[in-house]
Amino acid sequence: MSKIRPHRLSQLDMGDFVIQGYSVAGEESVIVVPELDSVFDIGRCPREALAVNHVLLSHGHMDHVAGLPYYFAQRDFQGIANGTALVPAELAGPLEDLMSAWGRVEGHVPPHRFVGMRDGDEFEIRRGLIARTFATRHYRGSLGFVLVDVRNKLKSEFLDLSGPEIVELKKQGVEITDRVEFPLVAYLGDTPRANYSEIPAVANARVLLIECTFFDAEHASRARAGRHLHVADLPETLEGMNNERIVIVHVTRRTNMSDARRILRKTLRKDILDRVTFLMSRKYVEGE
Repeated sequence: MSKIRPHRLSQLDMGDFVIQGYSVAGEESVIVVPELDSVFDIGRCPREALAVNHVLLSHGHMDHVAGLPYYFAQRDFQGIANGTALVPAELAGPLEDLMSAWGRVEGHVPPHRFVGMRDGDEFEIRRGLIARTFATRHYRGSLGFVLVDVRNKLKSEFLDLSGPEIVELKKQGVEITDRVEFPLVAYLGDTPRANYSEIPAVANARVLLIECTFFDAEHASRARAGRHLHVADLPETLEGMNNERIVIVHVTRRTNMSDARRILRKTLRKDILDRVTFLMSRKYVEGE
C-alpha cells in the first residue's frame, strides 16, 4: 500500500529568523517568516501561516492567493483577531467581492482587512519593522515586498553628551537621531527580468526570494509569454545584488530539480552561485 506523505514546508534558518515555505509554479506559493510576523503570498494557507498576522500578496493568480479566504475564516474560527492582507491596490475591491461571495456560500463573512498598496508604499508590521512595496511587471499592479528593520541611531555629534543633555535637546525640538534601515527579506513574487538591483532595499536585503520558473532552453518562450524569469535571465538580474542568501522559488515541475541545479551551475558565476539555493531542496524539508 502506498504511503501518503504529509505536506511539509521547507525551512531555512537565518539565525534570528526562519523562512518556511512551499513554492512550485502553478501549484502553490507561500513563504512564512514567523519572527517577522509576515507571510509572502498565501498559497493554500498551510497551518503555519494562520498565526502570522500579515499576508503580503504579490498578485492575484490562484496558486498565490487561493488560501486567503481560508486564512481569515480559520483565524475567526480559532479566535485569532486582527489579520491583515497587504494587497495590490487594484485587487482590494475584487478581493472584497470574493469574501462577500464566500460569505453567501458559508453563511458568514469572517472578519478581514485588506490594505491596498502601490509602488513605494510602506506599512508598519510592528514598531521598528516595515513592509515596503516595489512595482513588478507580472500582472495587474503586481508588487514585490521588502521587510525592513528600521532603527533610530543617535547622531555622531551627540554621542559624547550626557543623558540629561540629550533630554534637554529633545525638549528643544532638536532632531538627535538618524533613521537607519536594515533590509531583511526581499520578495520579488512572479516577475519578468528587471533591474531590481537599482532598488537599494532589494539589492541589500539579507535574503532575496527570487522566482526562476523555467530552466530548459526550450522553455524560454513560455517564460516570456507568462512574464516569468528563465534561468538565462538570472546573470543580469542578480548582477549588483549584495544579498547574503539568494533563494530560488517557483520552479516548474517540468524541470527535474537535479537538472535545474546542473543548469544553474553552468549559468552563474561562482561568487553568485555560492550564495544561491533552492527553497524546495530536500535538505530544507523537516525530517528529510
